Amino acid sequence: MTIDIINARVPGYQDLQMLLVNQAGIIEQILPMGTVFNRFTPSDLQIVDVAGDWVSLGGVDLQINGALGLAFPDLAAENAHLLEKICQFLWDVGVDGFLPTLVTTSIENIQRSLAVIADFIATAQPGSQILGVHLEGPFLNYQKRGAHPSEYLLPLTIDQVKRVLGDYAHVVKVITLAPELDTSGEVIPYLRSLGITVSLGHSQATATQAQNAFALGATMVTHAFNAMPPLHHREPGLLGAAITNPHVMSGFIADGQHVSPIMLQILLRATKGLFLVSDALSPLGLPDGVYPWDSRQIEVKNGTARLPDGTLSGTTLPLLVGVENLVKWEICDVENALALATDAPRKAIGLAGISPGQLAHLLCWHWDDTTKQLTWQRL
Repeated sequence: MTIDIINARVPGYQDLQMLLVNQAGIIEQILPMGTVFNRFTPSDLQIVDVAGDWVSLGGVDLQINGALGLAFPDLAAENAHLLEKICQFLWDVGVDGFLPTLVTTSIENIQRSLAVIADFIATAQPGSQILGVHLEGPFLNYQKRGAHPSEYLLPLTIDQVKRVLGDYAHVVKVITLAPELDTSGEVIPYLRSLGITVSLGHSQATATQAQNAFALGATMVTHAFNAMPPLHHREPGLLGAAITNPHVMSGFIADGQHVSPIMLQILLRATKGLFLVSDALSPLGLPDGVYPWDSRQIEVKNGTARLPDGTLSGTTLPLLVGVENLVKWEICDVENALALATDAPRKAIGLAGISPGQLAHLLCWHWDDTTKQLTWQRL
């Protein structure tokens, strides 16, 4: 079916637009309303008038640790079938694509998970698409390890990187590392030569060390503010270096627990190089309660997960809840908030935002000025 979506607000476009979607489900054109043009009108044309609502691509989650009770580092042949259910669940909560994130664990576990994901990617699947893997560790600073188990942390050398990646470098899209651990300065260029995006995180890096890492090819920061030194007026640290670098994009969590909404407001005023992540753990899609997590347990209350000692370990809130929060907290207008979960993460890994040529996997966002509620549905 050919579809014309009319009277739409589109992130990055001024005024009301119409989106012309062809029979293959591809956006052919995005044009201002009132544009005069000649074209053949197909007999199966359907016109959808969204009456001034926002239209965006679906979300992309670059940091998600699991869902429906499965932690991605626990993937194995016997539970690989759960990936299909997770992809459908994420599609249902508005996520078009994601990077299954493997937190620090044994090399054996990492490579087993990578093998399962590689096999899954090789077959066409419905639902949200796996865009690659995010390795969050094991090359992290012990002092900023957070909930990552210390026994599996490794020194940051090319030889150790090769051990971890094994035969699956082509599956890894992003790797989070602490740049101060690489005294040779060789690891980041090596990872970039493999096509892997380097993100700095779980780090004690100074601003100078971070700037050096960016000069070597790192282009991302993992969960801004969390697991790194705070901003300081004499030592701006890793985050200060990222905010002032126009080529670096930082992920952040908008659950109200990982970062104060006031600090998020400061961050959003300071830089445009940001994107939302969920950092969701395996209980995503399950009710609050106590759940296993590697050899430990986490307790989930109101969507926030903590270890028994109180260490913050993640969320169980879907990505688009962050969009709703940013608008509810009056930190962002609707356009900027939804772009942070849709266009911005795509940009961070080199994908196009909403534009002609994209698959028309579209969300329609409605702001109710009476209830002050932002809602969405798939078109």
